Amino acid sequence: MTVTIKHRVIIAGCGGMANTWVDYAKGRADTEIVGLVDIKEQFAMAMAERKDLTCPTFTDLKQAIIDTGANIVFDVTIPSSHYTVSRSALELGCHVFAEKPLAESMGDCVDIVRISELAGKTHAVMQNRRFDPRIRAYRNLINEGTIGKLGFMGADFFIGAHFGGFRDAMESPLLLDMAIHTFDQARFIGGADPVSVYCHEFNPPGSWYAGHAMAICIYEMSDGSVFNYRGSWCAEGVPTSWEASWRVTGEHGTAIWDGLGEPYAEVVAAGDQSGNFIRNYERVKGKLVDMKHTFHQGCLDEMFASLEDGRKPETDCSDNIYSMAMVLAALESAKTGRKVLVADFMDIP
Repeated sequence: MTVTIKHRVIIAGCGGMANTWVDYAKGRADTEIVGLVDIKEQFAMAMAERKDLTCPTFTDLKQAIIDTGANIVFDVTIPSSHYTVSRSALELGCHVFAEKPLAESMGDCVDIVRISELAGKTHAVMQNRRFDPRIRAYRNLINEGTIGKLGFMGADFFIGAHFGGFRDAMESPLLLDMAIHTFDQARFIGGADPVSVYCHEFNPPGSWYAGHAMAICIYEMSDGSVFNYRGSWCAEGVPTSWEASWRVTGEHGTAIWDGLGEPYAEVVAAGDQSGNFIRNYERVKGKLVDMKHTFHQGCLDEMFASLEDGRKPETDCSDNIYSMAMVLAALESAKTGRKVLVADFMDIP
């Protein structure tokens, strides 16, 4: 049976992360990779040879779109290029599926959302940690009212990551390069957006980073709950999962996920416990969600499905901008030493 090619894809950026995106596109019968773009064309040519692609290579994205008739651009470029790539692709009529972050400044993030809406095209951001059967089980456990109305959400992220390279020289490596994942997870789990943040970032003893590799953030959320993030990229010993370690407390109990195993909750047991100093609890297990693909592939599945369904994807730029606001407002708070109101911070002309 012949399958109609619906999606003509250009890969912008041919570094290591692009491999996953290329493999995914090659695996879709309705998708064709029609061009590879990199500022260093030899990188694009090397990718074409490595992945057995016969498409042309380019150093200019606009020319690539015009020459190939592409309708989707995969933006796997460095963060500082995301705004330029997104704007060019959207204005030339392409949907954009992009690696995080949405952009490096709030003004650029707001502009991408505006351009996407004016163009009537999708701009979706890779938030692969949403697409995990365990986090979806955790979210469902909470959203079903198992622990009642939420009051507090806490996430601990402690990893001793010896990357070398550009991260070691960044001013705020944890908040700028990694925290977006945990912040987006918090919005996903709790279903609320940030209202304000106070953040203190610092570089603890023993750190091999030039910039601040540790941060403590306190967010007030739109449902009235508080989200507390404690993170470090230079914590040696007893590491957490890369998915973070979570505790969410509600009016009837607490939900736990260590980022490794399966989530569960402990809730106040039924019956009269009026005389008990510490109540008796019963455990409720989360139910894993059946998913065809997970993580990067799962997120890409959702992006393509949204086009088929004529709807915004789960990680559309108009939603993801609130996760980016958590990052950028936290950096502003750390810089100024004061609590930042997110609505004010996002009010960019």
